[in-house]
Amino acid sequence: MPKKVLFALTSHGTLGDTGRSTGFYVPEVAHPAAVFRAAGYEIAYVSVRGGEPPRDGYNAEDQVQADFLADPDTVAALSRTAAPGELSADDYDVVFYAGGHGAMWDLPGATELAALAAGVYERGGVVAAVCHGPAGLVNIRLGDGSYLVEGKQVSTFTNEEEQAVGLTEVVPFLLESRLAERGAKITKTGNFTEHAVADQRLVTGQNPASALRVAELVVEQLEAPLEAPAA
Repeated sequence: MPKKVLFALTSHGTLGDTGRSTGFYVPEVAHPAAVFRAAGYEIAYVSVRGGEPPRDGYNAEDQVQADFLADPDTVAALSRTAAPGELSADDYDVVFYAGGHGAMWDLPGATELAALAAGVYERGGVVAAVCHGPAGLVNIRLGDGSYLVEGKQVSTFTNEEEQAVGLTEVVPFLLESRLAERGAKITKTGNFTEHAVADQRLVTGQNPASALRVAELVVEQLEAPLEAPAA
């Protein structure tokens, strides 16, 4: 059976009180999706409210993005994403939280989505997130009550990057700081430079430039041979 990847997307389309729109960041889905398709994985989509989520960051000059949104199956799937309560963790091997600033407003409180991701993780799957996608990780708890990120290396859009884009006072909280409060071991590099890390089936990336590498690390995690039981 092919592995199944579930992209988790924001349903929030307003960038605070700036008057600007936001949504899920298209390249942070398009580039990983290309990696997963090349690996023979199946792809599905879920959003916080279901239906068609708002988009941001599309660049028609990027052929990967253009091909992604030219695919009729992708367009159809994005027009009617499932809501979290309609899905079962038993059906997926990966939950991949895409970024986009909208994620900061609705992913942290998406309790059904958090439960779905925790279920995938606890049955041996991978949870991944990139850029602002780790907003979906801040309130995921495992069966023992611990936070998913606690004690693990985590990469996310940094406080410095948020300052560089001028949105420190717009976002509801600073993502790097909140993850650190949850016990994550933050790992990062220079602004807008590719950086991704895998730690105990949690794969995270710092910014849009890291999305492809996150997907590659997910594939590595899924394809890694199982350790033989101790004699």
